[in-house]
Amino acid sequence: MELRSLIRDVPNFPKQGIIFKDITTLLKNPIGLNQAVEELLNFLHNKHITKVAGIESRGFILGGIVAQKLGAGFVPIRKPGKLPAECISESYSLEYGTDKIEIHKDAIQKGDKVLLHDDLLATGGTMEAACKLVERLGGEVAQISFLIELSFLNGREKLRNYDVRSIIQYDSE
Repeated sequence: MELRSLIRDVPNFPKQGIIFKDITTLLKNPIGLNQAVEELLNFLHNKHITKVAGIESRGFILGGIVAQKLGAGFVPIRKPGKLPAECISESYSLEYGTDKIEIHKDAIQKGDKVLLHDDLLATGGTMEAACKLVERLGGEVAQISFLIELSFLNGREKLRNYDVRSIIQYDSE
C-alpha cells in the first residue's frame, strides 16, 4: 500500500498558507497503520532499543505501538506543565520566538538506547531539543524516526549527527 495516499492535506491549518499533513486518515486504516509500524520496526535492526520516546502528541501514537512491539519502555516528551513528576526541560527556536519541551528526570537511565519518534520532521528544532534531553539524562540516541519528512524544510540538517529515518518524504509543498 502507498502510505502517502493515506495522508490528508488540510489547507490553511493551523494558519493561513500552511498545508497540514493529517495522519488521522492513515491511523484509522488498519492496513496502513500496520504497514507504518512494520516499516518503522524495519529501520531498527540491531539497535537494541530499551526506550522509545515519543514527542507530544502525535509521536505518542506510533511511538507507543513501536515500544510495545520492541518490548521497550515508552517515554512521553511533553510541553511544559503536562508531566506530573520532576522534569528537565529544553528550549528550542520557532519561526517567531521559542518553545520548550520536558521529560521526567527519571525517564531515561544512563546507557538506555533510545529511539526518538515523532509524526513529522519539519525544521527539526523540536527533535533536536528532544535529543538534548535524552542525552542530558545519560541515554544514547540510537535512532530518530518520523512517519513524514518535509525534506524541503531541511530539518535533517539539525539532526545530522544522528541516524534519522522517515517513511514518507515530501520534496516540495
